[in-house]
Amino acid sequence: MCGIVGYIGSNGACKILIQGLKRLEYRGYDSAGMALVGNDGRLNVHKSKGKVANLEQTAAAGDTEGCLGIAHTRWATHGEPNDINAHPHVSQSGDIALVHNGTIENYAVLKKVLSDHGVEFKSETDTEVLVQLIEYIKLTSNCTLSEAVREALLQVEGAYAIAVVERGEPDTLIVARKSSPLVIGVGDNETFIASDATPIIGYTDKVIYLENDEMAVIKRGEPINIVSISSNLPSKIDIHKLRLSLAQLEKGGYDTFMLKEIFEQPATLCDCLRGRITPDGRRVVLSGVELNKQKFIEAERITLVACGTSWHAALIGKRLIQDFCQIPVEVEYASEFRYGNPVLGPKDIVISISQSGETADTLAAIQIAKQKGAFVYGVCNVVGASIPRATDSGTYIHVGPEIGVASTKAFTGQVTVLTLLALAIGQLRGAIDEEKVYEIASALKTMPKTIEETLKVDTEIQKLSRIFTYAHNFLYLGRGYNYPTALEGALKLKEISYIHAEGYPAAEMKHGPIALIDHEMPSVIIAPSDSLYDKIISNVQQVKSRGGAVVAIVSKGNTAMNDIADFCIEIPEVPECLTPLVASIPLQLLAYYIAVNKGKDVDQPRNLAKSVTVE
Repeated sequence: MCGIVGYIGSNGACKILIQGLKRLEYRGYDSAGMALVGNDGRLNVHKSKGKVANLEQTAAAGDTEGCLGIAHTRWATHGEPNDINAHPHVSQSGDIALVHNGTIENYAVLKKVLSDHGVEFKSETDTEVLVQLIEYIKLTSNCTLSEAVREALLQVEGAYAIAVVERGEPDTLIVARKSSPLVIGVGDNETFIASDATPIIGYTDKVIYLENDEMAVIKRGEPINIVSISSNLPSKIDIHKLRLSLAQLEKGGYDTFMLKEIFEQPATLCDCLRGRITPDGRRVVLSGVELNKQKFIEAERITLVACGTSWHAALIGKRLIQDFCQIPVEVEYASEFRYGNPVLGPKDIVISISQSGETADTLAAIQIAKQKGAFVYGVCNVVGASIPRATDSGTYIHVGPEIGVASTKAFTGQVTVLTLLALAIGQLRGAIDEEKVYEIASALKTMPKTIEETLKVDTEIQKLSRIFTYAHNFLYLGRGYNYPTALEGALKLKEISYIHAEGYPAAEMKHGPIALIDHEMPSVIIAPSDSLYDKIISNVQQVKSRGGAVVAIVSKGNTAMNDIADFCIEIPEVPECLTPLVASIPLQLLAYYIAVNKGKDVDQPRNLAKSVTVE
């Protein structure tokens, strides 16, 4: 869950590394550091607790000369966030520096062996064990650094993306990966490495996605050498073209990335939908489905696996697929799926959902599903990420880079793609009639304008947020398609404002949670004009009769709730299956403004990172 960046070329590395870390800071911001190898071979390491800005100040007071360097922004897994545990970590002699994303599972065993041989450790991290192991092998085997790195990686268990430099070697950078992402940017007489492509944009549009179990030795002025870690045989090098712009990585006049990404949703849904609905609105076309028709026609069951916000999208996807395709659907947390001995076979389809495409638990679930013979379909945002490369086929959501840690536009993109997927599969299986497809597809085509209309509640929600800024608990209630929307709304509030919130199916409230209702427990109730509207009116009355304040999300023009709820926020009326797309917008805004009122860092909330690449 950490961010790695590296550079080797003819320009000063420090400025490039700092800029790269700032773009990667959404991956972790407990501490940061960098190691620079000067042109004369000197190795200078700068580290600082806190955000990259702290490192920038620390480094400015020291030696930052050199055209080779590696850097890291950390989300702590082993050891508390402080200067000592910050990366890079150096070997006992101080000659080798290493940055690492991932977890070394057998670090305790390796650490004991190294300690027994006289190696002294300074930090609490698993990463220091790896750099000490590399030096120990290099010294005892009298081998090259690249040979020592490879041998050390054969001895470690776990996940890693690493970058290594050595004092006295200003022309060599070594990188490797296993179950943790790493990309190499190929420039003119310079090379960049990073956890994802964001630090590379603006320097080059040519990248190599390092594959699992691969190591690259990058030498100044020489072709990049990539080998398999396990076999030491050369790997094929495929250079891909990046299709991202610097503008997508900037705030564009907004105060925060999260607010920008909320307001980008009309545009991002345009990109998500482009070319996927025929001009007459009668048919949905997804290439991943078209190329694998028989798999979907013969499927006996579909299982959706995801984590966090993606899991909430999966719950909506389950209802969509069951309604439109008449096929049994299960939803699993990826972190539990891998340990539940899932029963799968050739007639099963597993759909993995991930914004980053690097979620460790979801990747593990994919591996298990493939081992058991299931067909695996990916729904992902990041082109070239690990999940789309690991799945049999899939669909990108195409909503652009999401920098804010709390997901917004990725959620609506995932729900949109899952709706398209359900329609496409339903058509293939003959489970949905053409008029129903036309109704939903037509509403999807106009969804960007509908979201634009929905965003006009911004000013109203800003005012409303002041009333509830200092609440200690919230209850979010929804039914049918909007039970998952309630879960997502509660998660958004928890993530960025640190207010405790729970999402529930509204009907389940009376089976326990109603005991919590009093004048200090506000409830947000999602109540669009759908088939369950009369039922949810009853649920609202149950809350009000116990003194609870109610904020209701209602369809425009429906005034039945006005005399019951304390506050009503109107959203455009859409087909029932699409209500999560519009209902989620005011929930995102409410969480955002409450967090801002509390003075919280909404883009980088405490203890969280964007890409969960460790277990």
